[in-house]
Amino acid sequence: MAPFKIGYFVGSLATGSINRVLANALIKLAPEDLEFTEIPIRDLPLYSYDYDADFPPEGRALKEAIEASDGILFVSPEYNRSIPGALKNAIDWGSRPWGSNSFARKPTGIIGASVGSIGTAVMQSSFRSVLSFLDAPQLNAPEAYIHYDAAVFGEDGEVRNEDTAKFLRHFMDEYAAFVARVLAANAPGHIGDLEHDSAKLTR
Repeated sequence: MAPFKIGYFVGSLATGSINRVLANALIKLAPEDLEFTEIPIRDLPLYSYDYDADFPPEGRALKEAIEASDGILFVSPEYNRSIPGALKNAIDWGSRPWGSNSFARKPTGIIGASVGSIGTAVMQSSFRSVLSFLDAPQLNAPEAYIHYDAAVFGEDGEVRNEDTAKFLRHFMDEYAAFVARVLAANAPGHIGDLEHDSAKLTR
């Protein structure tokens, strides 16, 4: 079976992002039938509907990367109890112009690391509302709020604590199984709304 192509977002722009370290660990611990490509967000301008008639190259590249992916994984910090601005901006680009939402029916997973004890839980709760609006199916369990400890995570993806590695491996196994289920449900012959979003606007 061909591997599932997973596009992943790192929600932090910081050079030393701990969520990029977490992303490296997840890729190493993921099952072999997942193939990962980062979808960059750094160079996107701030979204405005003024761009809708003619997206800039960065916006087109983002949408093409999302649409080429079988599933989407978000690895993100929590800023002010919500989604980091750069990541939310990327989501806005990917969901526009109206009627061409690139996230629709893409199986998604959310995970994040923080030095704080709640480990991005509030951000993820806010994020789930956004994904629901975008018609992007979500892996709801296991939830993954990672308390980051530099002694546990190596930048190359090494996880030095076996309990942590076991949990992250389980999360990625569950995500892989979820991607397979969602894609099977969206296959031809299954019940589902296969109309392009723009067709719905005429109803």
